[in-house]
Amino acid sequence: MAGMLRPADPPEGTRRRGSLGGQPTTTTRGTMPWPTERDDAVFDLIHREVERQNTGLQLIASENFTSPQVMEAVGSVLTNKYSEGYPAKRYYGGNEFVDEVEELARQRVCALFGADHANVQPHSGANANLGVYLALLEPGATVLGLSLDHGGHLTHGSPVNISGRFYDFVSYGVTPSDERIDLDQLRDLALEHRPAMIVAGATAYPRAIDPAPIREICDEVGALFLFDAAHIAGLIAGGAHPNPVPYADVVTFTTHKTLRGPRGGCILSRAEHAAAIDKAVFPGLQGGPLEHVVAGKAVAFREASTPEFRTYAHQIVANAGALAEALSEEGCRLVSGGTDNHLLLVDLRSVSDELTGKDAQLALDAAGITLNKNTVPDDPRSPSVTSGLRIGTPSVTTQGMAEPELAQVASLIGRVLRAPTDTAVLDEVRGEVRTLCEKFPVY
Repeated sequence: MAGMLRPADPPEGTRRRGSLGGQPTTTTRGTMPWPTERDDAVFDLIHREVERQNTGLQLIASENFTSPQVMEAVGSVLTNKYSEGYPAKRYYGGNEFVDEVEELARQRVCALFGADHANVQPHSGANANLGVYLALLEPGATVLGLSLDHGGHLTHGSPVNISGRFYDFVSYGVTPSDERIDLDQLRDLALEHRPAMIVAGATAYPRAIDPAPIREICDEVGALFLFDAAHIAGLIAGGAHPNPVPYADVVTFTTHKTLRGPRGGCILSRAEHAAAIDKAVFPGLQGGPLEHVVAGKAVAFREASTPEFRTYAHQIVANAGALAEALSEEGCRLVSGGTDNHLLLVDLRSVSDELTGKDAQLALDAAGITLNKNTVPDDPRSPSVTSGLRIGTPSVTTQGMAEPELAQVASLIGRVLRAPTDTAVLDEVRGEVRTLCEKFPVY
């Protein structure tokens, strides 16, 4: 590339083997024990996935496109290092630079959200939640969590999940009238069951969650307050959703959704819970942390602290609102009547009594539109079939799409939903999707 300095040739007797961290690398005489043949089976599939992401609409609410710098960090030599423990308290040597990376991640995320303490080691949001339960609850403790079929998460007490097997979860839900969290029911259940903890947060809830009244209920019954911000962490960081950190005892989240970082989890807590949570994550749940992923988290936390990210977070919400309005015009009933955040839920029974979430997902996938089937409140169909769709705007917003494009997306979705078995319609929509995506390339 013009203007770039050409690195000096390696000394005689050495051989350059590629580039790590942007710097030329060399070896002594002989060859490293790397395979000489490229694994085309794997890399061809990766290439095809790049093509899929570049040419289709990615509307899964829990996905996003991460930055090249995040991917560079995740693909770095930090993957080679074992670092059980925490900065300055490791069980292996050679962690002086790993310690600095992890400490940088902790400092950045605490500053981003205004938290006392952070544990950046959880491999996932599920592990983050389980770490909090292990740290702060006794086995069999009573906990309140949002019902899975009303928008909650598996780790909020589903009987098929470890949370529902090891703890006594009681579910609260949304109101039948406006399909928003029923705070009266939540308070009544809290007074009846006197839980040790109340879990807020959701995986398929299209409205903002105000942490203040839930804090009041927790205080009334003496419960700890865990806010699972998995989906909305980026919206919180960007000022597009209320920040639960000042209200909750603990906040957990994933780093790969609206926060636009690598796949992983994080726990923020008040100082009084820091030691117990750190001990629960390691050695309680996990061994060696994935420090290459921690490095990617550190990069993402820095990116999320910028004015540009704040603009991005608000555009996610604006795009979701535009998509909701346009889908309503297409004849789709939206759960709760719309959205305040990055996602919306479509009740497909408003389109056709026969159309299931499973069939709609398959038809849209064939048309180059990727999203997921989802239950709607009090869904008569099973979770593997469902009567709804969950649609999110983080990925298309990262691409640079705005309200006009989201109106077009709604039109494309509507055409597929009205003719889910018409291959000519699916092919036509797929071509229009490709044309739209070509204007907003990702990688």
